[in-house]
Formats: sequence, structure tokens, C-alpha cells
Amino acid sequence: MLVLLIVVALAAVACSVDQPAGMAAADAVDPTADGDLLRTVRERGRLVCGVSGTRVIFSETRPDGSVVGVDADYCRVVAAAVFGDAEAVEFVSLTTGERFTALHTGVIDVLIRSTTWTQSRDTELGLDFGPVIYYDGQQLMARAGDGFTPTSGVADIAGAVVCALAGTTTEQNVSDAADAAGIDITVTTFEDFDQITENFIQGACDVVTADGSALAGRKAKQQPDDQEWVIFPATPISKEPLAPVYPQNQSRFGDVVNWAVYATIIADEKGITQANVDAMAADPPDAETARLLGASDDEQQSNMGLAPDAFRQAISQVGNYGEILGRHLEPAGLTRAGSINASWRDGGLIYAPPAR
Repeated sequence: MLVLLIVVALAAVACSVDQPAGMAAADAVDPTADGDLLRTVRERGRLVCGVSGTRVIFSETRPDGSVVGVDADYCRVVAAAVFGDAEAVEFVSLTTGERFTALHTGVIDVLIRSTTWTQSRDTELGLDFGPVIYYDGQQLMARAGDGFTPTSGVADIAGAVVCALAGTTTEQNVSDAADAAGIDITVTTFEDFDQITENFIQGACDVVTADGSALAGRKAKQQPDDQEWVIFPATPISKEPLAPVYPQNQSRFGDVVNWAVYATIIADEKGITQANVDAMAADPPDAETARLLGASDDEQQSNMGLAPDAFRQAISQVGNYGEILGRHLEPAGLTRAGSINASWRDGGLIYAPPAR
């Protein structure tokens, strides 16, 4: 299977960079070249999108090979905008250690893998970040049987073995939080969250730390009947703005990723849904809706190298921002309402520039 070959081949990247790992030279993109990534993607006929494949809520690979989650749906949003087909996407499952190398070597076109936008990543890695898809925050999860409650705090994990994903911001964040609380902990890292969860279930990890959404997803799906897992503290120990990542200096491609995301947010603000998007395009209630859905003489999408109805296709085939979040958050017991991921009109942080 091509996806499996890509993931296995990434391990060899450090030894040979003549050909991007796992991809034929004709398909690979050199992010350091002056080429047009958007043109390359269009000529290839599919978007190659890096995801986790093991992160509940965001990107989880099912036994039949399909990938579901918020991140996976935003890969589909971009594919629908570029090709008019949300299924014109190839998912590549990547570990945290592989994800940035995959972008640098052209194995993937865009990384939508619950990746935190930080200063060092933005300025030192030669990559660019798109709009924040989900505002998260790092929390801790432990067993109620070990004396933890939802009101526990960082000071309560003194002496604990804390398990985290290697190569992520969580490892440093929890160490910093422990230092600030004046406690000693042992941090153990793994490349895969499945390994972390299994070690936690077996008792090798006293505490697991990750973004709150990741912990909620695992709790909803994998908490054993004989255990009760609690997530704390109520106020996260870090800010984790999760955003798409793409090669630096690819502004045409970056514009498409950015505005495909923004289109879903604007649609959410305006009540444009999968069910009514065609009716809205046929009889737009305002000029911005007409422009967004390609129902006016404005050539904004055409000027970006897209079809006039590119964003209409994205919303029709995948949904608006609220629809995408709702279908994946709610099964894990999370709600958008009242959170920082609510629309700016409802007291949240989700906001898009105007489509004009």
C-alpha cells in the first residue's frame, strides 16, 4: 500500500535525500526550488496530505483504510477547493518525528496533523503556517483510583511517571510546569499515542499529557470498564493553536490552503451549510456570500488559480467549520459552544477575514 510505503521510507530520509522517501521522483516536490507547488499539485491530480492516522477526533485510520477526523476533513476541504473533488486526496500517516521532514523533502504537500504554531517552528524550520483550525491546550490525564480528580493540579503529580509524545511541545511544557510547581517528575516519551495509551492502561504511566482534545478522545474510546480516567487541570498548562503547515515561499498554494479554511469559517458565520449551500449560491443573501460561492462576476477564486465555485464545492462536499467540528467533537463528549473555538460572534476566537 502506497501510504505504508511512504511512512516506512521516511526513516531513510536522513541517509538519502536524492529522492524523497517513499515517492517516485516524478511525484515529489522540492520545497526549496522555485517551482509552483499549486501547479504541481494540480498536474498530479491529487493532494498529498500528512496526518497522524492515530489521533482520535483529528485523524484516525479505520480498518478499511479510510481516515476520519477534523484534520482529515480539512485535507478534503483543500482537495475540494483545488479539484472540485473532496476525495482527490492521498493521506500519509506520520509520526511527530517524521512530519516536518516529510514537508521538507516533498513527501507531502501540506501537513494537517494537529500541529502547534510556535515561533521557533514558524521562523527556524523553513515552513509556513495557515489559519488556526482548533485552539487547544495541554492537560493531564490520570486514574481516579490513584487519587486524582478533575480539580487536581500540576502539584499533585509529584513523583509521577508522565508519558508524552516525543518531538512535541508537550514534553517541554510539562517539564516547565513541574519546575514552576517545584516538583520532580519522570517524563517518558513515545513516538505513537497508541503506545502511550497502552502503557497508561497497564500502569507503566501514572499520568498522560497531551492536548486536551486528544485526551478526551482517548478517554471516550479506550477507557477500560474497570478504570476511571480524569482530565485536569481545568485551565490548560499551555496554548496549543493547531494549524496547517506548508512549505515556505509557496504563496499561491498557501493562499489556497488559507482561504479554503477561511471559507468554512465564513460559511459557519453566515449559516451556509452542506444542506443549503446550493440554494444560497442560487439566491445569495448578500454580496460576500455571492463572492464566496462563486455566484457573482467577481473573479477572486479564478485569480487564485481555482474554479469560481471552489469554496462552494468545499462546503457542499465537506461542510462548514461548525459542521466539521461537530461531527468529530461530539462523539468524544466535547462541545464547541462556550469554548474558545466558538465563533467570535459567540465569544470565541474563530474569526475569518472578509471575502472581498
